[in-house]
Amino acid sequence: MNLSKLFDWQYLQQFITHDFFSYHFFINILDIMVVWILVYRLIILVRGTKAVQLLKGVAFFFVLRTISGLIGLNTLTWLMDQIINYGVIAAIVIFQPEIRRGLEHLGRSPIFTMSRLDKRNQEEKLIKAYDKAIQYMSKRKIGALVTIERQTGLDEYIETGIPLDADISGELLINIFIPNTPLHDGAVIIKDDKIAVASAYLPLTESTKVSKEFGTRHRAAIGISEVSDALTIVVSEETGGVSITLNNEFIPHLSQAEYIKILTEELGIPKENEKKNTLQQFIDEVTRGSKK
Repeated sequence: MNLSKLFDWQYLQQFITHDFFSYHFFINILDIMVVWILVYRLIILVRGTKAVQLLKGVAFFFVLRTISGLIGLNTLTWLMDQIINYGVIAAIVIFQPEIRRGLEHLGRSPIFTMSRLDKRNQEEKLIKAYDKAIQYMSKRKIGALVTIERQTGLDEYIETGIPLDADISGELLINIFIPNTPLHDGAVIIKDDKIAVASAYLPLTESTKVSKEFGTRHRAAIGISEVSDALTIVVSEETGGVSITLNNEFIPHLSQAEYIKILTEELGIPKENEKKNTLQQFIDEVTRGSKK
């Protein structure tokens, strides 16, 4: 583009009337927005999962390939090209859980799922069921560990448990954790608003910052929050205290009002005036990032 044309009024007028408001211009803008939204949703999908570390490794190979090409390291450049070319097949195998979860996430969009009102009523019913079970077990110091799957798949941990595929109810959760019963030891994992399994094994955190007052259940809850975005509820059998872990954060000693507030915010349906579409979420994230 010739910079002198920027001062040519006839050229600017033609650009604004014919190019700026042309059909192809709007298509290009739409194309860019769709790509950015897809990239943003991909980042949100893999955030807090093991895939983040794998993506860092992939980025390292691309950076190394670029640098080797600029410097003229022909052997290293050829080697990086081979890794990148055949890495596409490897990526499909490595990221298979994430790819499947992404497709499942698309399938859970409002186009294919129940109405917003029905969804809100169902979430309120589930939170009441959790509250009923927590209150009963907390008062009687019955130890419990309930992990609720969100975006990150927990299939590898679900496979370690005893399948139930049962509707969620306070009575059933209480019955599972009654001491000296076959299912009480281990974790209950909730998937797609169903009790998928009981007596499942979760990874224990290796953090040395966890106080010794917290036992194996708490360490398992923290461990699963380190490798996924799952929300986990813990009831201590020593004190009856209620704790929640999510996004690698441990929140102990919660009152009834406090844990209900967390469950509502994390699992409930936002109000109409609070709900943001994907584009608005993307803009908010970019805005927050630019202010840091």
